[in-house]
Amino acid sequence: MQSQKTHPQLFSFEFYPPKTEEGAENLLIVQSKLAKLNPDFFSVTFGAGGSTRDKTFDTVIAIQAKGIAAAPHLSCVASTKDNIRAILKDYQDNGIAKIVALRGDLPSGMMSAGEFRYANELVEFIRQETGDYFQIHVAAYPEVHPQSTNATEDFKNFKRKVEAGANAAITQYFYNAEAYFYFVDTCEQNGITIPIVPGIMPITQYAQLFRFSEMCGADIPRWMRKRLESYGDNREAVQSFGLDLVSNLCQRLLDGGAPGLHFYTMNQAAPTLAILENLQIK
Repeated sequence: MQSQKTHPQLFSFEFYPPKTEEGAENLLIVQSKLAKLNPDFFSVTFGAGGSTRDKTFDTVIAIQAKGIAAAPHLSCVASTKDNIRAILKDYQDNGIAKIVALRGDLPSGMMSAGEFRYANELVEFIRQETGDYFQIHVAAYPEVHPQSTNATEDFKNFKRKVEAGANAAITQYFYNAEAYFYFVDTCEQNGITIPIVPGIMPITQYAQLFRFSEMCGADIPRWMRKRLESYGDNREAVQSFGLDLVSNLCQRLLDGGAPGLHFYTMNQAAPTLAILENLQIK
């Protein structure tokens, strides 16, 4: 994994747009705490079919105003070229230079996928419209996308995104380091040398983690699931076990050449900060 090691180790943090005023106030506190770590960027999610477009935009602009690079997610499903073009212009006009380009899920009840079928088409469109202005991050799935027919086809889909002009990739979260290392090795064997940053999900609640993992196809190894189940409602035990497990995972990934870590914060600072403190990153 030598090509991964040539990239400096960078850290980034993901938020979702707050739905309430209280949530907005909390997110400002969370961002302030994480900003002290000098992250590469803060990313902000984008609802299905652009359902949180305005909130994503407002959150991104507020982040950028505080001097930290913001990377809005941009989902192309159920979108048109005209509205994606308008969003890109808004971001350019406000100095936003990073994008996380995703296919996204089709909103419930919506029959058409819109003018884009896959994320590689979105990446290609961004490049056609804006040249090299944006640094484009795309998604990677070391454990295979849940809707893919097989691992070979899934990898071909990822390669198309890279060939369309992606600069870097962020993985779905996982708890099996070997899945990541094998994926990176496969990339290198196929001439893909962009940074592939592991996505990290801190563990704070088992029920929530199980629900998210069912939706996104992330595997919870049997031994890990059984251990978490054994703690029942003992939230402190779940969090202690989760902190040790995820900290060890992160250390192994960094030692193995990962170019950084991208944390799915769930708009909380404490779980991520605890992991980084274990890694002696301050």
